[in-house]
Amino acid sequence: MAKADHCSAELIDRRDVSGSLAIFRFLVAEQPAFTAGQFATIGIAADGDLLERPYSIVSSPYERFLELFVELVPGGVFTPRLWELKSGSTILIRRRIVGQLTLCPAVNCHLMLATVTGVAPFVSILRTQQIERARGAESKHQFLVIHGASHSADFGPYLSELEELSHAGWLRYIPTISRPWEEANWKGETGRVEGIVRKHADQLGFDHSNSVAYACGHPQMVANVKDILERARFLKDQISEEEYFTLHDSPPHE
Repeated sequence: MAKADHCSAELIDRRDVSGSLAIFRFLVAEQPAFTAGQFATIGIAADGDLLERPYSIVSSPYERFLELFVELVPGGVFTPRLWELKSGSTILIRRRIVGQLTLCPAVNCHLMLATVTGVAPFVSILRTQQIERARGAESKHQFLVIHGASHSADFGPYLSELEELSHAGWLRYIPTISRPWEEANWKGETGRVEGIVRKHADQLGFDHSNSVAYACGHPQMVANVKDILERARFLKDQISEEEYFTLHDSPPHE
């Protein structure tokens, strides 16, 4: 069912993070061109039709594979079929990759706020920063990433990846869980993203005069942090957002 505006991609690796979260890596027949922070539309053939859904890309444009961090929607139309794929299975990916949640080059301080899989575009941006800096590129960009989830397991391998990147000095990563009473051994931050954003932004001196903000993931978090940042004198054009579904509709990634 290949179309002119699609190319095929082979599943080369899958890592289950939890019962409802998994990381998929695809080897795309034609290396897609995109900017870190954008999303790809992937398609799975079903009963003669092509089902398609958009997903933020985790991998950097410099990496040969295309990595996605996906949440399973039980009873959904799309994600249960994605979960059925085996190593070597193929899907289709639209050649045109889009999205506006990309790095603002005119500002040095970047405040990135995410819930669970919403960290995907930020990982892409940070991996790209790491690769370019390792290749000798000069950069003054500084990042504060606040990543929220109910449980620490929901952070997946990105917890250790971003903590490791934090050692370089240009990234501060704050994972926070909203149900700390269920994890006696958790020593990190607690609470929702919107409840701690001002605390950590103020500590690092990230404010409306020197920063831009990006919010990705649950729509209620996105709405709440926008209100908080606007009260902190961030202008609307200093806040980029991407919601993974609306509160009144079923998730588009089902």
